[in-house]
Amino acid sequence: MYNLFKAFLFLFDPEVIHRLTILFLKFIPLYKTLIPKELNTKIFGLNFSSPIGLAAGFDKNAEIYGKILNLGFGFVEVGTVTPRPQKGNPKPRIHRIKKERAIINSLGFNSIGFEKVKANLLNKKTEGIIGVNIGANKDSKIFIDDYISGIKFFSNHVSYITINISSPNTPGLRELHIEKNLKDLLEKIKSLKTNNEIAEVPLLIKISPDVNDDDLSVMCDIFLEFNVDGIIISNTTLERPFKGFGENLKGGLSGELLYQASTNQLKRVYEYTKGQIPLIGVGGISSAKDAYNKIRNGASLVQLYTGIVYHGPGLIKKMNSEISALLKNDGFDSISDAVGIDTEIKNGT
Repeated sequence: MYNLFKAFLFLFDPEVIHRLTILFLKFIPLYKTLIPKELNTKIFGLNFSSPIGLAAGFDKNAEIYGKILNLGFGFVEVGTVTPRPQKGNPKPRIHRIKKERAIINSLGFNSIGFEKVKANLLNKKTEGIIGVNIGANKDSKIFIDDYISGIKFFSNHVSYITINISSPNTPGLRELHIEKNLKDLLEKIKSLKTNNEIAEVPLLIKISPDVNDDDLSVMCDIFLEFNVDGIIISNTTLERPFKGFGENLKGGLSGELLYQASTNQLKRVYEYTKGQIPLIGVGGISSAKDAYNKIRNGASLVQLYTGIVYHGPGLIKKMNSEISALLKNDGFDSISDAVGIDTEIKNGT
């Protein structure tokens, strides 16, 4: 059914369709999808019914996360949310690359702000796992202070918090990948925990796929030093893999064109961290095979968003069923058995 509507929907501006989709989902019933029991997995001390999550960017303002869980997702990440409301970058700022099933966005953290998102979280409580992705305001003088504020603000209200230091659409934000800046951020987070200034909640770092290998190795050493709870790999890329597909457009590229680069990075991070930090694999997933490959390369959980734009919400139920079959076919009893099986950590090659 989605394929019948997609050609029509794609005639309109992506942001308009996105907003209409949110409104539509608010008012229609979505019945809970059954998830195979073998997909249940425990990460960060949380019980995930499925390893498949919805990445940040879809339910930015925490409006419909309960409905989304019914599609078969094991968790939903709302946001990105900034301390103060901001409009983001000028429109148009989302572009479909249809032939390659990709998207380029330069949204720039458009957000209704911490206060309103928190109100939505309190008004629409659910038993499911809900994370919040926090960012910094574009005009903030010290980005780190925005993240510390966000951790304090949301630690009592969500299952986990993602610290998004990797959006390419806020100038200067990715400088938090630099060794000194990253250590400064993690030192302040460590202080929050040590002084019991926040509730016990997993704190994850979302990194860029555009980090070179030497810098990635240094970052992983820092993550191990500070006992980071988890890493999300990866955000959108500024790279343009093929000519003719968005090289003249500003913003981060997501979708199938990002798949190989993000998966390669995932594998390297798993190996650099020796499998000691749980990883969430994101980037270009559009099938069960894609998700399962990320799991085999080190992901304990996966997330997608662009894949749903091109394949529809029914994709999640299909993926759950097919991942279950792939596990059984490989002789695994659970997701955790398959994590990292294709890396040097597990096979020693």
